[in-house]
Amino acid sequence: MAILVTGGAGYIGSHMVLALADAGEKVVVIDNFSTGFPWLLPPNVAIRGGDVGDAGFVTSVIEEFGITELAHFAAKIVVPESVSNPMLYYGNNTAKSRTLFETAIKCGVERVIFSSTAAVYGDVSGDPVSEDILVNPVSPYGRSKLMTEWMLEDAAKAHGLSYVILRYFNVAGADPKGRSGQSFPIATHLIKIAVQAALGMRAKMDIFGTDYATPDGTCVRDYIHVTDLAQAHVDALSYLRSGGQNAILNCGYGRGFSVKEVVDVVKAVTKVDFRADIGPRRAGDPATIVAKSDKIRATLGWKPKHDDLEEIVAAAYAWEAKLKARNA
Repeated sequence: MAILVTGGAGYIGSHMVLALADAGEKVVVIDNFSTGFPWLLPPNVAIRGGDVGDAGFVTSVIEEFGITELAHFAAKIVVPESVSNPMLYYGNNTAKSRTLFETAIKCGVERVIFSSTAAVYGDVSGDPVSEDILVNPVSPYGRSKLMTEWMLEDAAKAHGLSYVILRYFNVAGADPKGRSGQSFPIATHLIKIAVQAALGMRAKMDIFGTDYATPDGTCVRDYIHVTDLAQAHVDALSYLRSGGQNAILNCGYGRGFSVKEVVDVVKAVTKVDFRADIGPRRAGDPATIVAKSDKIRATLGWKPKHDDLEEIVAAAYAWEAKLKARNA
């Protein structure tokens, strides 16, 4: 039994690989290395460079290693980029996932864990978001992921696949052992950008919009430590192996922090009063997205261990400092 992790050399995928390898699992990674790095992975993990949209390539990897399970992370994830270039996102996230799923089915893969996003919910506010509310994505990124969810659900009904779809909220932090973190040089995540500003790697950072319907006018998000998120995937795999029913689950802590609050925490943790300018809103940014996380805890028995914004920021800061030294 072997597990194929697509996008396994990327930020979240590499943490899943580390968690699986730590548990003694046989792991195989496919990555095109557009945003991932093979040096993030343990030396005993098989890595194959290629595209998930290449059916022949994927078939060869599945057959070579006897793959029976798939964790699909490979995707483009930048909301503003999806707004300006939607076809790129539908091609990369949706069309290539269709090819991947079709190939996996033909090759006898039995279980799938899909990396989805809270962006499928759209512009929600108020109470924490339940998996049962009507989905209404406001960006091509969110739509591309929702379309992939639908494909997986339909394929499971037709072909008997077992799956768990995990809808991520805002992922941040780094491996507590310092083995992996957000390593792509073009930062798009708030905490990574803020710690780069604290390290002097950028002259300033920008806060996009202060007129949202939130307590301080800036966007509110539910920040989840990447190690807790990786554990949710490991728990999902165990759940499916034990005969669990197909499920769609939120991955978040159930409480949110505003952009200004995050910036203040980064300044406090790093002890650097870096410059944070106020700018206009970005297209596709909802005011508030906070997870209702009761279902994942009950279904998978998921017990997060790193639900602390200061810990998340400290881990991200330590990783960014390590990257800065590595790239010097």
